[in-house]
Amino acid sequence: MSNWSNVFETKKEYRAEIVKDVLEQAGISAIIMDKRDSAYYIFGHWEVHVPADNAIKALKILDDDIKFKEI
Repeated sequence: MSNWSNVFETKKEYRAEIVKDVLEQAGISAIIMDKRDSAYYIFGHWEVHVPADNAIKALKILDDDIKFKEI
């Protein structure tokens, strides 16, 4: 997966889905990688990856358009 870059990590799956949707609406392909431990799903996180040549654009979109508040 060397042609893809990780642009977002979260412990909450729904946040990864939101990020993926926002990026795809902006015309950037995105995939979600489940990085949780297969034996203990409480450990690990989800990552959103985009093609490496779109990483900077994706990071700018995330910085400008998405703000998650911790509750």
